[in-house]
Amino acid sequence: MAPKAEKKPSAKRPAEEEPAAEKAEKSPAGKKPKAEKRLPAGKKTASGKEGGEKKQGKKKSKKSVETYKIYIFKVLKQVHPDIGISSKAMSIMNSFINDIFEKLAGEAAKLARYNKKPTITSREIQTSVRLVLPGELAKHAVSEGTKAVTKFTSS
Repeated sequence: MAPKAEKKPSAKRPAEEEPAAEKAEKSPAGKKPKAEKRLPAGKKTASGKEGGEKKQGKKKSKKSVETYKIYIFKVLKQVHPDIGISSKAMSIMNSFINDIFEKLAGEAAKLARYNKKPTITSREIQTSVRLVLPGELAKHAVSEGTKAVTKFTSS
């Protein structure tokens, strides 16, 4: 029998890769540098930047998130000046206000559609408050809203 002339693939690979690594190191200065690894579109790195982006003079501006936190805090201080609020409680209050806003806006939009009107006015808001909020709370909200609208129109 003749000796096997087969070569082990694992033994050959490192020898093949070494010259390629040497060529990369010995490349002339005039050639382009190696291409960076790029992530697919929309993927972000750990730093939050998209793949392939380099630091430039401009900083990426943060997306502004609108909340009611400052207004909740102002009302809290009007009612109970000596009491604070935790961040978790503030987050719950903010979610609560967003939820009520969505319900009132949705109801006002339905009312405008029923009456074939293109605009939501204070009248639709007042009616939606009466429909969404229960009993005494609705009455107080309507009176506060009327007071606010009167103050706004007089100034």
